[in-house]
Amino acid sequence: MMAAAATSLALWAEGYQINTLSAKQEGMGHVGVAMKLGSESMIFNPAGLSFSDKTIDISGSLTGIKANATAIHNGTEYKTDNGISTPMALSASFRIYDNLQCGVAFYTPYGSSINWGDNWPGAVLNQNVNLKTFTLQPTFSWRITPKLSVGAGLMLAWGSVDLNKGLVSGQAADALLGMMGQPAIFNNTTPASVNIKGTADLALGVNLGAMYDISDKVTVGVNWRSKMTAKVKCGDAAVRYANDNAIIKKMLEEKLNMMNNANFKAEMPMPQSLTFGVSYKPIKPLILAFDAQFTGWSTYKHLDIDFLDDNLADFDQHLEKNYKNAWCFHLGAQYALTKRFDVRAGMMVDTTPVNSEFYNPETPGMTKIEPSVGFSFRPVSGLSVDFSFMYVAGTGKDNASCTYKDFITGTDKQFTADYRVHAFVPALGLSYSF
Repeated sequence: MMAAAATSLALWAEGYQINTLSAKQEGMGHVGVAMKLGSESMIFNPAGLSFSDKTIDISGSLTGIKANATAIHNGTEYKTDNGISTPMALSASFRIYDNLQCGVAFYTPYGSSINWGDNWPGAVLNQNVNLKTFTLQPTFSWRITPKLSVGAGLMLAWGSVDLNKGLVSGQAADALLGMMGQPAIFNNTTPASVNIKGTADLALGVNLGAMYDISDKVTVGVNWRSKMTAKVKCGDAAVRYANDNAIIKKMLEEKLNMMNNANFKAEMPMPQSLTFGVSYKPIKPLILAFDAQFTGWSTYKHLDIDFLDDNLADFDQHLEKNYKNAWCFHLGAQYALTKRFDVRAGMMVDTTPVNSEFYNPETPGMTKIEPSVGFSFRPVSGLSVDFSFMYVAGTGKDNASCTYKDFITGTDKQFTADYRVHAFVPALGLSYSF
């Protein structure tokens, strides 16, 4: 149970961090801190919003993420069977004065699903999980001078998680049956699993930015997102069993049923990030842009889980994470082929914060290289149809290990594997302004 709670909340921290909050900007490697993007600037840098000359600007993007992961354990390869995740982003902005804009953005900064199956060797760490998080951000942006602007948004974040993991391995249960003179019946089947669900309370943060035109060709920008804390005050758990073998089930029930319908509380940081960007227009139809994003993952040192029932205090757990700070680099280009058609290309390099000694397969964290392409077509004035495609290629993580508790023997055991991951990420967007 303790490891289950830890896994679900760890997803909140790293998860499958969404870098596809705009179909336009995904085509440029999701760059945009020093670009004037209309209502979408509320997500990338709210200062860019006040450079818009539109009275109303509305934009929406829907992304499909098809991710696949593999783990090689003891010479055998295991694969995930994932569905398609569909993060989205919606934004709408309104002009108050020529140099003052306001708006609201709704987006999914984290959101994914991963399914390793019920009966693989790492089931004691994770079987499957479905994570959803949402952020609503009202925003104001003020252009102080023709070249300088600032912006601020209030981030209101919430979400939920639904996770399944094994509590006992089939090998451990068969070993116990052997000690009792009974035949092995489980092999790779997980005898007992737990479903854990939790909903995080509303978390508050701020999104601040500034943008400056150095010249007609060069713009610089900076964006800061504050740290927020996700708090689960009353998560629920439910234990289930693979079969009704009377001996093993009775033995497991004595240890595990105290977790059934138990409640827990936990909290953890969603770290701050600071992004610097520059855009350059060497010729009128061409825009080049680069962003460097620093995320303060080092604040995630450990995760504490506490049961609400004092009788379960022995099951409270302090879990080491020891994440490190990480950088993500974005590079992109956009070229206007005609007045109605733009093409884009980009690249992201997203370095991992995960410590290989505390590695959990619910999110196979590793440095990722992510090339992308895209285009926009404007069939009528003010309307844009956008499409992009990104390929995510993980660089791999070998000899990654995680320690877990064997609930039968009460001893700590370790699961080690080599991980690989890749993903296909198409996105479709529509925007309209006047």
